[in-house]
Amino acid sequence: MTAAMNDTADTADTAMTVAIDGPAAAGKGTLSRLIADAYGFHHLDTGLTYRATAKALLDRGLPLDDEAVAETVARQVELAGLDRDILSAHAIGEAASKIAVMPAVRRALVEAQRAFAVRKPGTVLDGRDIGTVVCPAAPVKLYVTASPQVRARRRYDEIVAKGQAADYETIFADVKTRDERDMGRADSPLKPAADAHLLDTSEMSIEAAFQAARAFIDAALK
Repeated sequence: MTAAMNDTADTADTAMTVAIDGPAAAGKGTLSRLIADAYGFHHLDTGLTYRATAKALLDRGLPLDDEAVAETVARQVELAGLDRDILSAHAIGEAASKIAVMPAVRRALVEAQRAFAVRKPGTVLDGRDIGTVVCPAAPVKLYVTASPQVRARRRYDEIVAKGQAADYETIFADVKTRDERDMGRADSPLKPAADAHLLDTSEMSIEAAFQAARAFIDAALK
């Protein structure tokens, strides 16, 4: 972080919030971590809060279709120490996608995410409803997307790189299913905020996306 950025962030009355939304495998997670590191901001992958809730339900043998039970578990999730490697398991992701459509679960986790967003000097939150629901007043909103084909290929390459077996067509179908579920849910559907900056990474390197994001953030900090 430059001295000017540091002074701006430290003297601000409120924390600087960068809201990043987009579908799975669009690159928003990598971009969010780069931004947080560059500016010295706190980072929260809000998708992990749903995955942590789902894992807790699975570990306890609790049903995934009981909203009251899921809400209770969601309110017990600790935002610190969320393990990305453990929570990235496919089964946990599928379970998380199911409970994420429950209004009571979303309310519980949104409350926790909003509490996180006020940390100083600033925060970067990425998910699917940050700019539209969680932090609608965020001074910087980014919507990171890419074609379903590109996102499926990225997920496929990621799995293969870990030495695991993967089938592209199955992953592609899963990407489309998750998009339909996320964009079609009644509560907090995935969509760009009206004032979000669009970053289509289909043919954009992560470095190019990072530089574009920095330009928006630097302008807001000034």
